[in-house]
Amino acid sequence: MTDDGCVFCSIVRGRTDASVVHEDESVLAFMDLRPVNPGHLLVIPKAHAVGLEDLEQDIGVQIWKVAHRLGRAVRRSGLRCEGVNLFLADGEAAFQEVFHVHLHVIPRFAGDPFRIHADWHVREREQLDRSAATVRSAIATLDAPRA
Repeated sequence: MTDDGCVFCSIVRGRTDASVVHEDESVLAFMDLRPVNPGHLLVIPKAHAVGLEDLEQDIGVQIWKVAHRLGRAVRRSGLRCEGVNLFLADGEAAFQEVFHVHLHVIPRFAGDPFRIHADWHVREREQLDRSAATVRSAIATLDAPRA
């Protein structure tokens, strides 16, 4: 893993400006430079991790704890916020643009511009059961060393 040229690592090091709202020993949270809505935050690990596969589990837990707390704070802040989305894109196919793990905390309100479009139709139970079995099998590999 390299952090050469990573804008988020530059923010962590204080080399690039950011409007910080939270910092602890492992996590930094700051305002998104291109917010969906006012109050849109990014929560990142201080240590460079490209995606979930590279992220230490305890740091991931801390990211979600901080995001939960900040989502609650945004709701109480007076900024327009009727709901909150937590959104994490892992990989280019998932629309990750900055390859350093980051969890979006997005304040939402009726009529705002954020949309995720998909084919949301109900699937057959047999298909869901097969997918569940596949994921359960992969869980056993999580603690195995990677080749």
